[in-house]
Amino acid sequence: MSSSPVPAPCCTPSRGGGPIRLLDVAPARTEGSPDGMVLLPGGEFLMGTDDREGFPDDGEGPVRRVRLDPFLIDTCAVTNDRFAAFVADTGYRTEAEQLGWSYVFAGFLPAEHRRAAARVERTPWWCAVTGAAWNRPEGAGSSVADCGDHPVVHVSWNDAHAYASWAGKRLPTEAEWEYAARGGLEQARYPWGDELNPDDTYRCNIWRGTFPTRNTAADGHRGTAPVDAFEPNGFGLYNVSGNVWEWCADWWTTEHPAQRPLPGPTGPATGSAKVIRGGSHMCHKSYCNRYRVAARSANTPDSSSGHAGFRCARDAARPV
Repeated sequence: MSSSPVPAPCCTPSRGGGPIRLLDVAPARTEGSPDGMVLLPGGEFLMGTDDREGFPDDGEGPVRRVRLDPFLIDTCAVTNDRFAAFVADTGYRTEAEQLGWSYVFAGFLPAEHRRAAARVERTPWWCAVTGAAWNRPEGAGSSVADCGDHPVVHVSWNDAHAYASWAGKRLPTEAEWEYAARGGLEQARYPWGDELNPDDTYRCNIWRGTFPTRNTAADGHRGTAPVDAFEPNGFGLYNVSGNVWEWCADWWTTEHPAQRPLPGPTGPATGSAKVIRGGSHMCHKSYCNRYRVAARSANTPDSSSGHAGFRCARDAARPV
């Protein structure tokens, strides 16, 4: 199943892949209840969609019944402040820092930096920016000093895995992520229902306007938003639609086992790209309405960009 084609990089620019690298990071000391997590009961739910607004080639369907054990998941994506604590404790250097560059949206760069940066041919709004990293999201001269409560970005799957190991957690499986993101609603298009802007209120941070030339920021955010912006879903999770793409544990596939109900699916044993879910502040219906709760995409585990982050999960039975 690992041979399924990876989606075209309209949403998530790729470094091109490479051997997966799992780093040994000593876990942080944890005492008491895990901060910022919610215990979900698991059970059976309908995963996937046959929505007319979906992307069948992405393997969103067919709708399939899945059974999950109870698990814990972060209510919010990992923040800059939390990632900084990890770096301070371990001395960890992200892949973007080691390689010396990461992808930044052209509209966030000063003119001179835009002109100097290499572009992605198929998606020219992405610039490969020297020096861009989690603590310098737009490269040299930028910082996260005023964005401690925003999601950390410019983290690869490998970086997210390292953080999760340090925190005594793990990345959620794709099935766990979707179950949690649905918030108890069955087959709804979004975590709050089927209408994008119910009662003319904004419920997520996505591109508002004309992509990629004009973002009105009508929802209050031109780039990332604080991790607890907008109302949480029925399970208490924030920003599972839009804001930043979130890495999942699974290797990418568009082929799903026929067994029903499918117990605790974890994806193929191997692959070339990891699943990402939730969409980002750069998603727009005109080209990428992947901020729907069943939408999915993928990227190579060494890739990083200014609109991809993660949240963590943990087995419910594991002692603190």
